[in-house]
Amino acid sequence: MSDWEVFSVKYADRNARTRADSFIFDDNHDAPHAMDYFIWVLRRGAEIILVDTGYDTAEATSRNRPIRMDPRDALIPMGIRAEDVTHVIVTHLHYDHAGGLHLFPNATLHLQTAEMNFATGPCMCHDTLRMPFTADHICTAIKRLYSGKVVFYDGDAQIRDGVTVHCIGGHSRGLQCVRVRTKSGWLVLASDASHYYENVFARKPFPIVVDLQNMLDGFDMLERLASKRELIIPGHDPLVRDYFETGPADHIHRLHLGPVKEIEL
Repeated sequence: MSDWEVFSVKYADRNARTRADSFIFDDNHDAPHAMDYFIWVLRRGAEIILVDTGYDTAEATSRNRPIRMDPRDALIPMGIRAEDVTHVIVTHLHYDHAGGLHLFPNATLHLQTAEMNFATGPCMCHDTLRMPFTADHICTAIKRLYSGKVVFYDGDAQIRDGVTVHCIGGHSRGLQCVRVRTKSGWLVLASDASHYYENVFARKPFPIVVDLQNMLDGFDMLERLASKRELIIPGHDPLVRDYFETGPADHIHRLHLGPVKEIEL
């Protein structure tokens, strides 16, 4: 079968952050450290798979974290209509990755069993663990389940030829990365298994963590899964937009062609 095209689609950013928000035990903890918010598109011919959904204006207002564009509008330059999206790989159920599930009403969701169990279980009795989740998003996932449109996985699984998922955990109990066969080799969408290049390359954990060992072991897994380190795509790093070619709009970048310059960290 042919290789996949992979695109990052930026829909939001949050610049009022410091390195303490991104790294545990960072020496320069009070230095500014910006964050981008992405969804990702896998495309092979007419076949489209969306990875995560972002969040909408209502969630942006609730959390006081504005978005630059509705995720549906962000996809328009690629000729993708929200109602035509039939498959969404949900890396995990945090608000910024699953807050737009309702925006893609015809999609079957691909999700780790561990993530649904986590988001609906006794761990949500703790405010700190519950903070990145929003109840309405979880209810949307449950309603999709009851309409027969959720596929669960327990660990490694193949979604399509050339597309696999791998449960890492760490940041959230059922966090999964997505491995995609491209013309440049096996590319890994790390999502929040590594928010930034620095997390994985310098083995520096992100502060929002359920299981620190799983997060650290996950960095090793990302490197094993990718054909080469530069094909690990972090979930929130603004540097992605510097390293990869711009696509059909300024907020879209082509990942499958490989980086346009050497990644140095």
